Amino acid sequence: MRRADRLFRIVEYLKTRKRAVRASELAEKLDVSLRTIYRDVADLQSSGIPIIGEAGVGYILDKKHILRPMTFTLEELEALILGARMVRSWCDEALGESSASAIDKIGSVLPPSMAQEIADSFLFSFSTREKKPIGNLLTACRKTIRNKHKIRFSYMREDSTSSSRTVRPLCLVLFAPSWLLLAWCEKRNDFRNFRLDRMTNFEVMDEQFKDEKGKRLHDYHELKDRPEP
Repeated sequence: MRRADRLFRIVEYLKTRKRAVRASELAEKLDVSLRTIYRDVADLQSSGIPIIGEAGVGYILDKKHILRPMTFTLEELEALILGARMVRSWCDEALGESSASAIDKIGSVLPPSMAQEIADSFLFSFSTREKKPIGNLLTACRKTIRNKHKIRFSYMREDSTSSSRTVRPLCLVLFAPSWLLLAWCEKRNDFRNFRLDRMTNFEVMDEQFKDEKGKRLHDYHELKDRPEP
């Protein structure tokens, strides 16, 4: 049985029960191990399904919360599946695993006929041979943007000259096969794009930065959208 089908059946089974259901009962009904049930229920709880209980006690669906059925058109579902597969192909491992987990969670609350569309999807995404092994760097950049930490690195320009940069990271952009970091560069006192595969000696600094007018992502977009004089 596919995991998406199993998650769906756990939810449907709990819907029909007025009392707590022990994990051993679910394991026997679905013909899986207790460990699998514990993991599946934990994943359902983390995705927002109102399951009350814990291992060794039993599980019950909180009837105070109405589970609205999740419905998608076929086109919407295909877009989500392809998007998740593109993330796995072009992003770091952590985002790739999260995208797969998100699709599993969506499949767990879809009707079986719709959940089957995920398994039968004919849309795929693969990275090219030119893709550079920058997974750890991509993960680090995402964290620094979220936590507003300055970063320092050596950057190799197209003419093969290198320079040290300290920047405020603002966003990441994929121009396949290259990832770019848009940042406020303190050396140039301006916005700059940096290719991740040209960075070395990458260092996350303790110093954090606050949003400052003229140096924010919003300001960059305003500059780009401003009409030529």
